Amino acid sequence: MAINQELLDILACPQCKGEIRLTDTEDGLICETCRLVYEIRDDIPIMLIEEAKPLNP
Repeated sequence: MAINQELLDILACPQCKGEIRLTDTEDGLICETCRLVYEIRDDIPIMLIEEAKPLNP
C-alpha cells in the first residue's frame, strides 16, 4: 500500500517545515532543503529528525 496523496500533501519536513517528496522507490520521503530522507516503515512515515538519514548526492 502506497502513501495516500492527501497525506503527502499535508506532510512537511519536521526540521525546516518545507516540502517533502516521495523517493523513486517509494520507501522514504525526501526534503531537498535539509538533504534528509525520512524512512517509511510498514506504510508509516517516520518523521523524526533523529531518525532521518542524509540524502546521498
